[in-house]
Amino acid sequence: MEGKISYSFLFIIILVCQCIAQQKDSLAGHLTVNAEIRPRAEYASNYMLPQNESIDSYLYITQRNRISASYSREKWMLKADFQETHLWDRNSETGKTAGLNFYQLFFETRFKSFSLRVGRQSVLLDNGRLFSDAPWAQQGRTHEGIRLMQHSKNLSNDLFFLFTRSYNDSFEPAYSPVASNKYKYLAIYNANYSFNERLSVTSLNSVDLLEKPDSGTLHARATAGGRIDFKNKNWFCTLNSYLQFGQNPKEQKLAAYYFQPEIKWTYGKYNLRLGAEIISGSSPGTADNRSSDFDVLYGVTWKFNGNMNVFTRFPADVGGKGLVNPYHFSQLQINPKLSIRNDFHLFYSQYHPSGALNHEMSRFLGYENDLSLKYMPIKQLEINCAFSFYQPTGSMINLPKIKDTDQTVFWSYLMVSYSFKAIDFKG
Repeated sequence: MEGKISYSFLFIIILVCQCIAQQKDSLAGHLTVNAEIRPRAEYASNYMLPQNESIDSYLYITQRNRISASYSREKWMLKADFQETHLWDRNSETGKTAGLNFYQLFFETRFKSFSLRVGRQSVLLDNGRLFSDAPWAQQGRTHEGIRLMQHSKNLSNDLFFLFTRSYNDSFEPAYSPVASNKYKYLAIYNANYSFNERLSVTSLNSVDLLEKPDSGTLHARATAGGRIDFKNKNWFCTLNSYLQFGQNPKEQKLAAYYFQPEIKWTYGKYNLRLGAEIISGSSPGTADNRSSDFDVLYGVTWKFNGNMNVFTRFPADVGGKGLVNPYHFSQLQINPKLSIRNDFHLFYSQYHPSGALNHEMSRFLGYENDLSLKYMPIKQLEINCAFSFYQPTGSMINLPKIKDTDQTVFWSYLMVSYSFKAIDFKG
C-alpha cells in the first residue's frame, strides 16, 4: 500500500476531532458506503502510450475498484475512498495490481460559513484546465494538505496549502493519484463571483515551489489569471486567460501565457461549441536561461486537446514550440439515456519546429476527430465508448507520440462503470 499519512497530518486530524467532539452535536451520525467497478478496454494503433511504447496495435485493459465511505455529523465529516487498480496488456497473460491506495482520505469541519478540510483530497477548480480531479484516469488525481472554503450567495472562495512527500513505490507509480504532482509545496487561491444569472467572473492564482533534484533547492513558479462567463438565452461566451512567471523546473526565467476564447450555442437537445486554445512556447531566438513554455499544471488535457491525449505533457509533447488548437464540439442528447458527441481539433505549433539540419518544418501538426457515445440504461450503470483518429503531418516526426507520421493514428475505448450504494445508515 502507498505510504502512510505523515505523523503531522494525523496529529492535526486527532486534535481537530477532539475539539469538535467537545461541541454540542444535535444531529445523529450518517454513514454511507458507495462502491464502483469500472473496467475499460483501449485499443490503439501507431500511437505510443507510456505503458506500451514498444508495442504497436495493442489492446490495453484496466479496471478500477473503488469503495467510498463517509461518516458525517452536524459539524464535521470524515471521508475515505479506497481504490485498487488492475491492468492487463499484451505482455501480461494475467491481471496484476497496478495501484492500491487511498484516492481520498480527509477530515472536514464546518464553522458557520467556513469549512476546513485536512488530508488527501481531490481538487477541481473552474473548468478543470489547471486543476482537475482527472475523472478519466483510473487512478484519478488528488493532493494532500489543507483547504479553507467559504461560500455565500454570490461569492465563493477556496484557499489551499498543499505539499508532496516521499511515497511508497511498491506499486506502479503511474497508478497513484498523487504521483503526477511535481511540486514540493503549492498554494492556490480561487474565487468566483456571480453578478447576476448572466455574468460571472472567476479568479484563479497559484504558486508552486519546485525542488531541484540534485541540490534540493526550491524555486517558485506563479500562475495568475481567470475566466469571464456571459450567458444570454441560447448563447454562452467565455474567455479564459493566464500568465505564468517565475522559474520553471529547469530554473529558467519564465514568462508564458495561456488564452482560450469559446462560444457555445444550444438549441433544444443539441449544442455546438467553437473555440481555440493558445498555449505559448519559446521562439527560436529565446535565450537559454529564459522560457515562454506554459505548463498547464495539474489539470486535464483530453477535455480540451482531444481524447487521444496526443498533446498532454507541456512542453515535451510540442517540443517547446507552443500549441494553437482551434476546435469544434457538437453534442446531441438523443433521449434521457443516450447521447452522442463529436469533437474536431486542428493542431498548429506556435513556432516552426526544427527538422534535420535545423530545417524549419510546417507549423501544421495534424488534425483529430473524436466520436463518443454515452449510454445509461439504469441509474447505476454507465457505458461509454469512443472512436478517434489523428492524422499527423511530417512535423510530428521528432515529437514523442507518433510512430509513423505517414500513417493515420487510431484509438478507441469501451468503458463500463457500475456504482451502487452499499450502506446508508443514520443513527
